[in-house]
Amino acid sequence: MTGKHRGGWDFSAAAETPVGASRAPGGRGEHSAVIDRRRGDRRVADRRTGDRRRGDRHAGDRRVADRRIRHRRVGDRIDAGLRTLARGVGELLVTCGAVLLLFVVYEVWVSNLFADHKQAQVHQRLATAWQRGQDPLKGQDRLNLPVGKQVVLPAGQGFANLYIPAFGKDFARTIVQGTSDSDLEAGPGHYVTSQLPGQLGNFAVAGHRVGKGEPFLNLDKLRPGDMIVVQTARNWYVYSVLGNRAAYQAAIRISDRGKRDAAVSAALAKPDSQGVRGREIVAPNAVAVIDPVPNHPQATATRALLTLTTCHPKYSADQRLIVHAQLVRAVPHTGASLPRELAGGTI
Repeated sequence: MTGKHRGGWDFSAAAETPVGASRAPGGRGEHSAVIDRRRGDRRVADRRTGDRRRGDRHAGDRRVADRRIRHRRVGDRIDAGLRTLARGVGELLVTCGAVLLLFVVYEVWVSNLFADHKQAQVHQRLATAWQRGQDPLKGQDRLNLPVGKQVVLPAGQGFANLYIPAFGKDFARTIVQGTSDSDLEAGPGHYVTSQLPGQLGNFAVAGHRVGKGEPFLNLDKLRPGDMIVVQTARNWYVYSVLGNRAAYQAAIRISDRGKRDAAVSAALAKPDSQGVRGREIVAPNAVAVIDPVPNHPQATATRALLTLTTCHPKYSADQRLIVHAQLVRAVPHTGASLPRELAGGTI
């Protein structure tokens, strides 16, 4: 018996099982192989699952990154749009500001240049007519001429000169017929339904306050007793601003500026015996201020009045500033003599 056989058994490598016996299915070796294959399959499956998970994570990361990029692009577009809008609004505001500035320059300065030129032409034509003995009023500015008697004048024609010493010794404007925009660009305009200078009733004149010649820029500076002089071809008419002069004299002695201004305004607003105030502020449609007896349409005129109207406040047309004056004397217009109310006047 060799070393390979002990008791009839073969312990060689070639005979791991008894002779004549076969490997039964499900033996230990096959079972191990199955387990190994299953483990390998699981490892493969796990690797695949891991790959899928990693792929899902990578895909999710890519989707997040894509969303962030899209959001960033949308934000960039919104920011660009907002910047464009802000730039457009800024440019619009600058343009509007420039247009507004040009408008103010035109209204305050350029329109004055044009109006001054028209006023000079109107004044020269009137002076020439007077030198030739021509009177646009045809003598109908006689004192105490009945109310309603009127002369027909072309719109825009000059017929009288207006002097207000309180505005400076050089203040002089030629009054034109009519109150349309084109008329007032040439000078203070006569309300065509009101009376003529010197007539019983109310000689009413309108004028711009700011721009377009601004003849009545300082109309609010007139005080009770201030003189207003109107010159026609035949006469000088001297009017005195209405209001309570005693109250005004007391008001100007008040040291406090605010109280002084209020007292002056009260003195001007005090009505006289016929209910006419020296100064009032009214709505633009308050046309009764140019009635023969201002604000008293049923009253009969017994004196000659002058009414000056302009916009109020300055740079606005929301209201109207009205000043009333009464004729205090008239002297003939002869030669170069001036009434004493004007600088250098002697008559």
